[in-house]
Amino acid sequence: MRRRLSVMFTVAAVLLVAAIVRMSPVSAVASDPYAYKNVRIDGGGFVPGIIFNPTEKNLIYARTDIGGAYRWNQSTKSWTPLLDWAGWDKWGYNGVISLATDPVQTNRVYAAVGMYTNSWDPNNGAILRSTDKGDNWQVTPLPFKLGGNMPGRGMGEALSVDPNNNSVLYLGTPNGNGLWRSTDYGATWAKVASFPNPGNYAQDPNDSNGYLSHKPGVVWVTYDPRSSTKGTATKTIYVGVADKENSVYRTTDAGATWSRVAGQPTGYLAHKGVLDTTNGYLYIATSDTGGPYDGAKGDVWRYATATGTWTQISPIPSSSSDDYFGYSGLTVDRQKPGTIMVATQISWWPDVIFFRSTDSGATWTRVWDWTSYPNRSFRYKQDISENPWLSFGANPQPPEVTPKLGWMTESLEIDPFDSNRMMYGTGATIYGTEDLTKWDSGTQFTIKPMAKGLEETAVLDLISPPSGAPLVSALGDIGGFRHTNLDAVPSTMFTAPVFTTTTSLDYAEKSPSIMVRAGSFKDSDRPNDSHVAFSTDGGANWFQGTEPGGIDEGGTVAAAADGSRFVWAPKGVTPVYSVGYGNSWQQASGLPTGAIVESDRVNATKFYGFNGGRLYVSTNGGATFTATAASGLPATGKLKAVPGKEGDLWLAGDGGLWHSTDSGASFTKLAGITNSVNVGFGKAAPGGTYMAVFAVATIGGVTGLYRSDDAGANWARINDDKHQWGNMGEALTGDPRVYGRVYVGTNGRGILYGDRTGPPVTVTPTVTPTVTPTVTPTVTPTVTPTTGSGCAATYKGVNEWSGGFQSEVTVKNTGAAQITGWKVTWTWPGNQKISQLWGGTPTQTGTGVSVVNAGYNGTLAPNGTTSFGFTGTYTGTNTPPATLTCAPA
Repeated sequence: MRRRLSVMFTVAAVLLVAAIVRMSPVSAVASDPYAYKNVRIDGGGFVPGIIFNPTEKNLIYARTDIGGAYRWNQSTKSWTPLLDWAGWDKWGYNGVISLATDPVQTNRVYAAVGMYTNSWDPNNGAILRSTDKGDNWQVTPLPFKLGGNMPGRGMGEALSVDPNNNSVLYLGTPNGNGLWRSTDYGATWAKVASFPNPGNYAQDPNDSNGYLSHKPGVVWVTYDPRSSTKGTATKTIYVGVADKENSVYRTTDAGATWSRVAGQPTGYLAHKGVLDTTNGYLYIATSDTGGPYDGAKGDVWRYATATGTWTQISPIPSSSSDDYFGYSGLTVDRQKPGTIMVATQISWWPDVIFFRSTDSGATWTRVWDWTSYPNRSFRYKQDISENPWLSFGANPQPPEVTPKLGWMTESLEIDPFDSNRMMYGTGATIYGTEDLTKWDSGTQFTIKPMAKGLEETAVLDLISPPSGAPLVSALGDIGGFRHTNLDAVPSTMFTAPVFTTTTSLDYAEKSPSIMVRAGSFKDSDRPNDSHVAFSTDGGANWFQGTEPGGIDEGGTVAAAADGSRFVWAPKGVTPVYSVGYGNSWQQASGLPTGAIVESDRVNATKFYGFNGGRLYVSTNGGATFTATAASGLPATGKLKAVPGKEGDLWLAGDGGLWHSTDSGASFTKLAGITNSVNVGFGKAAPGGTYMAVFAVATIGGVTGLYRSDDAGANWARINDDKHQWGNMGEALTGDPRVYGRVYVGTNGRGILYGDRTGPPVTVTPTVTPTVTPTVTPTVTPTVTPTTGSGCAATYKGVNEWSGGFQSEVTVKNTGAAQITGWKVTWTWPGNQKISQLWGGTPTQTGTGVSVVNAGYNGTLAPNGTTSFGFTGTYTGTNTPPATLTCAPA
């Protein structure tokens, strides 16, 4: 049920023709402080690894395949994200293939990162190392790629710290790179030349795109701390390799030499290798594939380290017809030697099975048992009241139940300090229990979600309508939600119909309770369902329309400004339009297959399409489209229309950011912006008339999240280097009801919303002058001409905070004649620097500042006044300038 893919953006060369109008250069980019929080969903993605520190209680980490790493906060029973600093240049660092917590110096933690080993990720992998439990990191690049979102990512852990000499670490790597070692706390690494087997298994060696042909390689490292004393390198180490004939290797001389462990089982892959040092047993859990989505056979084995004897202890052996799954999720209860658990790596139907033994695998009990088919008895009860959407809106028939216990259960861990606490990862969340030992006494233990703070959804679209719920989301793998409270988990995902992935959302601008969504699912799962759905109550309830034939994926969809009709461009199918709620669809003429569609937010009969660098317009409700003459646009991009302004369009894409005010007949390319991912709009700043524009873009060489309050003339960066969220921006919108609020979607870190924390902002609006008609007077008076001109400037501090301030300057015409422009200059007495200025154009060189009037406020009648304002930064003291000089232009 989980399908985790990277959001990829096509990079195309763009030839910009001379006819494109270019705006004035963007002024120096300011910053505006923001506070960000996740729109709470809890979970939403695959958690392949949960790692307990064996020597510090409550120090727990979780790794995800595309959403970074997390640390457990016991006081709030929530997870803290640790890799939000990784941005667009290193987005692959959010794929964590392994994580290791130091058992000696517990402040140390390490992560092996890199998302894809094929061409999808342009960067090599890296080892991240921290000495403060992940609050800050140092990076050691590797000379090869790692695959946190590749096949086999639930095997492991491949990264491990020597418990006797914690300066030594080992790393198992994929694709023939073998075993690596560091002897300086992960700062430098070298290949272990003596290790004999890099692993030969690949799910499909002939896969042309390099995904299924990935070789997981060396997949786990397990130390036997009994083999040496504290302060010296551990001598005996077991290593797991993705090779069905040669799965387990061992060294007894601290890595100098290695040998295949004699007598080991063959035919399967060892997903896990866990050592019980009290009883002297190495346990392995095996499957016939690397997972995490499949696995039809497997076994569990016990190796006696003292005698070299292997014993098959499978709860259901691979030779049985009842074994239709592989094993993973292997754990040992450190408080009760001999108590072990193992999970079915994949048992889709009717559910995952956990097995528990209190005698080192001699006998087992199951978390559920068959009674009389289709009925089952359960050793657990499940409480999802904190995350009710985990029911997936399902109403299955026995023997299936909702919610499911799990799937893709590669990581199942008993707390080494507490036999009652167990956590396990699934394809959707982290579940856990705090009364596990009730299993042994014959009473039901309780399983609950333990995913608060861990947000792993891939976000494909977001809308924030002017009324109703503040946010509605389109998500990969779990459909999406109506978020009535940004800080509370929604009760249910979209249903009627359920989309596995919602690809597009829209609402009717003038009637925002009318919404439409398009999405994807396997037609074989729900052959009677449509890939498009409608709501007339702001997304609270949905109903499906009809659809043309041949549709498998949702594509993009747009609602007319008044909700009277819809245009839909499903993926791979000719775009269509419908009058009403999809009762019937007609092909749209002139709009190519593969176009994205958008509605004008004022004119209900006007729609736009974009494809292959061409902008298409329909003025008859989507029936026919015509390409405009606009050229020099990117090959692909995100097209958005501004609410309240007919024909006002913004286009984000490779090479820049474009703006049109004539329904796409022509576009202006904004200067100073070299690339953009997405654009969206929110409530205008106080005093402003144009909506705030948000963009994920590259400005001044810095890729970040930006806001403009003056239609793109000036920009302020509103995220910082600690909050970059990988390849953010596939979904982006502002809030039309809250100035400054932005919603940004990520590919694996969920939805973030941000609010300003800086001083108040006031924008002086552009004033359209009133034109006084020429009147022929009946009497010509005698006029005595006046001469002389002059102006004065007065400085006023408005607000001040640590390291920053806001000020205002009033300009007055002190002469007897009208002036048509002015220039104010001053010298700072300290190191003040202007960050952002409105109502004029600033120039600052050192401590010297000059401000020239804007286009709308240069003309002043005698005694007339105007003003400009700005924010700035300083260190030390913020003393106002002693003298301001004003001169008419």
